[in-house]
Amino acid sequence: MDLSAGTLNRSPIDQACAVPLRLCEHGTEVCLITSMGRGRWIFPKGVVDPGETHVTTALKEAREEAGIEGEILQPALGEYGDFKWNVPLRVTVFAMSVATAHDTWLEQGLRRRRWALVEEAHELLTEPSLREMLALALMRLGEK
Repeated sequence: MDLSAGTLNRSPIDQACAVPLRLCEHGTEVCLITSMGRGRWIFPKGVVDPGETHVTTALKEAREEAGIEGEILQPALGEYGDFKWNVPLRVTVFAMSVATAHDTWLEQGLRRRRWALVEEAHELLTEPSLREMLALALMRLGEK
């Protein structure tokens, strides 16, 4: 029996993601965190709860998962599809200009945080959709 067939007809769950960037003396740095499951390098993201906007969620997830705060650059960079919990996800992605990186944060015991220059970040990201969103975020940062 194929149990996955029922999930194909489900509406996707909305998530919001931040691509956190900051300028330093060596160039642009990207904040990456590890995923909870396999420890892959990713960007902060999470489910958009009822009553929250995508921007509010992206900022909240960046604060909770990476210990960073800043400004979301509008409009969204784009969307990509994902699949988790046996359910399709629709992830809306925003560039984030990081103003503050805290020494302690909510999920620091569950994830690692790493600041990487753009070239290194591109190598650490294994998901093509995340690499694409990083490229779009860098273009957005250049426009500002």
